[in-house]
Amino acid sequence: MKTSLPCLRVIAPLLLLSIVSAASGQAADARRVKKLIATGWDKPDTRRLVENLDVMEKRPFDGVMFQVTGRREDGKSCGIRAAFVNEKWQRAWFQPCVDDLKACKCRRFADNFASLGANPGNVDWFDDAGWKNIVDHWRTAAWIVKQSGIRGILFDPEPYTPPHAQFRYPAQPDREKHTFDEYYAKARQRGREVIEAVVEECPRITIFCYFMNSVNATATGHADPRKALTSSGYGLYPAFIDGWLDAIVPSVTLVDGCESAYLFNSTSEYVEAALRIKGDCQELVSPENRAKYRAQVQVSFGVYLDAYWNPKDSKWGRWYIDGLGGPRVDRLRANVHTALRAADEYVWIYGEKFRWWPTPSGGVKQESWPEALPGCEKTLRFVRNPLEYARLEIGELEKAGKLVNLAFNGDFGSEKVVVADGHTATWREGGPPAGWGTWQTAASQGTFTWDRSNGAAAKGSARMAGLAEGCFTQHHKVEPGGRYVVRAVQKQQGRGLAKIRVRWQTPDGAWTAVGQDKIILAEGPAGQWNEMFAVVEVPDGAGGLVILLGAAGQSSADDVARFDDVALYKLP
Repeated sequence: MKTSLPCLRVIAPLLLLSIVSAASGQAADARRVKKLIATGWDKPDTRRLVENLDVMEKRPFDGVMFQVTGRREDGKSCGIRAAFVNEKWQRAWFQPCVDDLKACKCRRFADNFASLGANPGNVDWFDDAGWKNIVDHWRTAAWIVKQSGIRGILFDPEPYTPPHAQFRYPAQPDREKHTFDEYYAKARQRGREVIEAVVEECPRITIFCYFMNSVNATATGHADPRKALTSSGYGLYPAFIDGWLDAIVPSVTLVDGCESAYLFNSTSEYVEAALRIKGDCQELVSPENRAKYRAQVQVSFGVYLDAYWNPKDSKWGRWYIDGLGGPRVDRLRANVHTALRAADEYVWIYGEKFRWWPTPSGGVKQESWPEALPGCEKTLRFVRNPLEYARLEIGELEKAGKLVNLAFNGDFGSEKVVVADGHTATWREGGPPAGWGTWQTAASQGTFTWDRSNGAAAKGSARMAGLAEGCFTQHHKVEPGGRYVVRAVQKQQGRGLAKIRVRWQTPDGAWTAVGQDKIILAEGPAGQWNEMFAVVEVPDGAGGLVILLGAAGQSSADDVARFDDVALYKLP
């Protein structure tokens, strides 16, 4: 068993920094929670949201896009998806929708968005009376958000009502009277008016767009991007967004959903898109608004589920994602994981052919997505919240009697143990527990022992004291892509920081993927046994997983850290 870990010297400053941070007091939770939002052809209206909420919240999402459809006095419907129309709305038409939303006692869906669209889009930008109504429609949507307590508005700029397109200059009714630059200035004015109304009604709101300037990223790189935007289908959209930025306050969040990510199938595609949105697309924003853009526009990505189901040789073959040698549902896991890492907060999951919950939509088949694409629900559960997923899976395996602990002598109760290479490791008096190696820096004079009588349960524990920096070590053979849970309990007295580090080795024992080390800390008061729990995934090129039970910053023999009940579980 290898016991020399010289590579850890390069991270000693980070350990000391961690100790200083821990000594400075309890900080607020700094984690950035990432969220999955559901949308698609099974999109509910407010009534179905109330009726099916219990079913919906069992799915692996944090929120949903939904329809808001009011009812006029004559009984005809009025949906805010068709907000770009020259007609006057009354809030009373939408009060039943607000009542529905207030009746939703969401336990999990904390990020819900009311869908507003740019259709029919038949109002010219210079039509003051028509735009007065459109602005009021946005105000009504913001009123619905404020009254119901939902997160915000979903804005879909896509023109579903032909032949007009609200953001395409050649489609404007008065294009013969006004130049593109004149329309561009007017679109910015309308965007400003819209957000002024929204902020006045609901100053704390998120406007989630299926896409923002990402749709026009190819117009960047020019001294004047408007030349490239003149003939674009969304050429006036950057001006409309610029108007938003003119008027937003710090409590408003804008989300570029990057719908063009539907066919992304590599880490580089997501990273490049994030760079374009955060970097290049600033060129589509007026210089005076770029600071707001950087601070208040989030990167998001759309994931098109159908592309992981569609047969390659079919009429849907254009929308096909290859499995790259493995199951396509594994690509779904890899891509959603990458999308969440690259996104600021949200990734939205869009599906057409199948359903997550009951829907009257005639275009949706009867099968659910988990039935049509086996494994997709578990995949989304895992990437959304690996810890929650792992605890549930471990519980199910334990109930079935199939939970196997791969750690050697993890309960520290044995004098002998068979380790990875098949030989029997035997404890020696004054040495570490059987099956465990040790390492410490040259300047560290600490001790590693097996405490046979002081453990979390009836058996013993691994004890370290007086370490400037060091660890117990244990090596396991693994394969790339494997997912594991590392679990233990830890008790600390005196000074120092105790933690678990999971590191990676190549099949021939060289350290690899150092940037993907996993640090596991215990949360709880000193002097008590506290749980440590994490999920790790084996990176490409790795063939070994190394568990390091470590301590640093101990200054005397009275500074002690103990570990017990170490477990390594392979997730299915």
